[in-house]
Amino acid sequence: MKKMWSLYHKYEEIINYLIVGGLTTIISLAVKYGLLFTVLDASDAVELQAAVIISWIIAVAFAYITNRIFVFHSKSKQYLKEISGFVAGRIATLIMEMVIMWFFVTLLGLDSNLWVIVWTIVAQILVIVGNYVISKLFVFKK
Repeated sequence: MKKMWSLYHKYEEIINYLIVGGLTTIISLAVKYGLLFTVLDASDAVELQAAVIISWIIAVAFAYITNRIFVFHSKSKQYLKEISGFVAGRIATLIMEMVIMWFFVTLLGLDSNLWVIVWTIVAQILVIVGNYVISKLFVFKK
């Protein structure tokens, strides 16, 4: 148990980021799939992108608060600068996700529920890595 606690402290930021990122991803996916499998249609390009954007807004709000408090332990009083940097970074990864979804689901026509799930997972993995790098290097730098 002592060894596990030691490992946790050694990699605390990454472990906490993965936990918060996992929760953020669950929220994002729940909102996106909830929309796509009920009121929106993944085969319609506009509705697909609407689901991505709505899920993104909700996930980013959750992610900023949890990353600030639990991952990077930010004490910055420059909230506007921090939030704008966080949102700008998330916009960059949102665009990346939208391009991935557009290319594979819309352009290539892989719009069955299974393919939507597959490409969403691929996009989410890339988004999680990109968001960590942006947050660590540019937003919550110490």
